[in-house]
Amino acid sequence: MVKKLNFKNPPNHLAIIMDGNGRWAEKRNLDRIEGHIEGIRSLRTVTAAAIEYGIKYLTVYAFSSENWQRPKAEVASLMRLLEEYLNLELPFLIKNKIRLNFMGNIEKLSKNSKKTLLNVTGRTKKFGSLCLTLALSYGSREEILTAALRMAKDVKNNKINIKDADENLFSSYLYSKDMPDPDFLIRTSGERRISNFMLYQIAYSEIYFTKTLWPDFGKKELIRALRDYEKRVRRFGKTQD
Repeated sequence: MVKKLNFKNPPNHLAIIMDGNGRWAEKRNLDRIEGHIEGIRSLRTVTAAAIEYGIKYLTVYAFSSENWQRPKAEVASLMRLLEEYLNLELPFLIKNKIRLNFMGNIEKLSKNSKKTLLNVTGRTKKFGSLCLTLALSYGSREEILTAALRMAKDVKNNKINIKDADENLFSSYLYSKDMPDPDFLIRTSGERRISNFMLYQIAYSEIYFTKTLWPDFGKKELIRALRDYEKRVRRFGKTQD
């Protein structure tokens, strides 16, 4: 009998920059979309493992605001793939009581993609074993600017008092208002940058970089990352004492 692996202090909120799908495909002389398809399988594996290891929030960078600049054919394929993923994963989400969430400017998504996304998030909104958030058409700078403008508008309309402005109030205007900040951020593929992802929220997140391309990132790689996280001492600007 295989002994169940337990972590003493797993991150409550794990965020992942899923990078390397295109390079994974190119190394195998495949079309880039094949890398994205394989990346979806990795997401399923990591999602199931997150529940197993006691993680309550999983946020993944699925499609950035900058990704709209990619070739139109690739963007169109990604939108179709998003719809297929949502439809195919719905039974898995329901079976495992996973709440699907999203953050980003979804008005830019295709009509069908947006409709499918809202359908799945609506059907899973009462679940609580894990909150899986897809960052779609997401850019952190845009998020922060939008939040600031909305907050300024509410001040102007006397909905809030400027004297009440603090970090907690500002956070309530962000896409992530219903989630705690990430404890742990993983980026795959060997790149060592944040790429406009949750810049405000990861101020004190522990960060882990791995050379593994996202389609090759499975349970073993996640365990390795979580073991590294358990060794970290989170001080939040204070001394260890």
